[in-house]
Amino acid sequence: MERKRRFPMNLYNKLEEKLRNKSEGSDTEAAAEAPALEEKRIKCPKCGKMVERERVVKHKYICYECGGYFRVKTNNRIRMVADPKTFEPWFEDMEVSNPLDFNGYEEKLAAAREKTGLKEAVTVGRCKVFGDDIVLGVCDSRFMMSSMGHVVGEKITKAIERATELGLPVFMFCCSGGARMQEGIISLMQMAKTSAAIKKHGDAGLLYCSILTDPTTGGVTASFAMLGDVIMAEPGALIGFAGPRVIKQTIGQELPEGFQTAEFLVEHGFVDGIVERDELKKTIHFLLRAHKCAGAKTYADFCEDTGEKFELSESLKEQAWNSTPRTAWEKVKAVRQVDRPSATDYMEHIFDFFTEAHGDRGFHDDKALIGGIGFLDGQPVTVIADLKGKSFEECQERNFGMPLPEGYRKALRLMKQAEKFNRPIVSFVNTSGAFCGIEAEERGQGEAIAKNLLEMSGLMVPVLCILIGEGGSGGALATAVGNEVWMLENSTYSILSPEGFASILWKDSSRAQEASEVMNITAQDLKRLGVIEEIIPEFGGAGENTAAAIAGYMKEHMKAFLKKYDGMSGEEIAAERYKRFRNF
Repeated sequence: MERKRRFPMNLYNKLEEKLRNKSEGSDTEAAAEAPALEEKRIKCPKCGKMVERERVVKHKYICYECGGYFRVKTNNRIRMVADPKTFEPWFEDMEVSNPLDFNGYEEKLAAAREKTGLKEAVTVGRCKVFGDDIVLGVCDSRFMMSSMGHVVGEKITKAIERATELGLPVFMFCCSGGARMQEGIISLMQMAKTSAAIKKHGDAGLLYCSILTDPTTGGVTASFAMLGDVIMAEPGALIGFAGPRVIKQTIGQELPEGFQTAEFLVEHGFVDGIVERDELKKTIHFLLRAHKCAGAKTYADFCEDTGEKFELSESLKEQAWNSTPRTAWEKVKAVRQVDRPSATDYMEHIFDFFTEAHGDRGFHDDKALIGGIGFLDGQPVTVIADLKGKSFEECQERNFGMPLPEGYRKALRLMKQAEKFNRPIVSFVNTSGAFCGIEAEERGQGEAIAKNLLEMSGLMVPVLCILIGEGGSGGALATAVGNEVWMLENSTYSILSPEGFASILWKDSSRAQEASEVMNITAQDLKRLGVIEEIIPEFGGAGENTAAAIAGYMKEHMKAFLKKYDGMSGEEIAAERYKRFRNF
């Protein structure tokens, strides 16, 4: 079950209204000029139907019959993204050469310039998106399939270098057939050059985003296209290192249906998500807002005073701590109930909105552990959460909340990104433990958990971990190395399950209930032992009727938690966390 993204409407609606008069003519202008250049009816590349070009243009170059995406010219892409009349092109008059003296190359370049009206396959420059400055790069497949020669590499590198000097984020629309064959090894060197520039840009704490469009292949995929802090892709885009034709001709393999598509890459953990053209500019604006954290020093730098504050009603106050105490075994059974509120149930009430990021960038997108960016009264935070599922089908999809190594690696990727952009981290823990199957061992479950413990211990941003259900063994600890750790009133946190404990110590798993009473696994036990800082009331028990109240209580205490770190350096925050665990 995919959570629908909710974009920050309030953040850009006024800006969009302000710009509307300026931008009203842009699509009309594109539609008006198109028939003079091309036929009024064109063939959809996806469904093959002949469609009216003007209608396609008005739909942002999307087929109104099948929803298939047309490839977009540079100027039209800029219209979709930049505020009207704000794009300033850079490095348009770079000297072109034929480094290998390849026969006929100059003529091919001249023909491409005449056909497209472009100087080269990539256009770079500065523009505004809802008033915010960015550096924008756009590859155009019409120019020699947007292959990367030395001029393409140089323009991208110089644009990123200038962005680093100016302290600006970079958004790169990638499209390419790969390295430019006519430039041979010189083209190959552009892969290393552009990657090195991105490294320096990232070391400066700046945001680099790539948007993969159809097609993105070869050396571009193996360099600047896949190095974004955030990587997005348009629906249905072909993305891969070796394209289908190369694979077939080289090793004789026929690729299966849906292979090397944007959707395939999301499922396999290489892309954060799919972005549709209607949401493209809004998404860029969202990412700009979410990553403006590097210079912030205090919670107040972001906090928007909504005037709202969670207040307990008299009935809730009575229920807060006066409900009938449950035994440890009763709590074990309670947290295993499929209808117990999940992290996303609480997140709906805590964060203004939340956008999920996908994948570990190496193998898969583990649905047992989700992560992304949320806003807490204007403060961007990175959110990590275990999810078990609410139906049998969803439980299977989410592996019953037991993460695989790629889940922990996804969480670590997002937490390191949070550190880069000075975003606090909130982790919701609810897992019976890490998955212990063959595939988990093959992919390095122990190493993945150990790496998380290592890296989380030194994160230089505040980390808050909240156990909302089960906390099972190292699988729970892997996302629970926080400056503070809280537990819901009836949640549990243990070295392993009571059944496992009884089986190991007493050779009798049927004594699980007895084991639960001696293991000290309840929130009250762990508060007494100093393992957690705070117990969150459940107002009679976590359920559909109490989820909003529990979330409201958490939200107010989260804001207080963040304020405690106002003015603290990253080193001080990490040192506090080290001391916390050093004391055990």
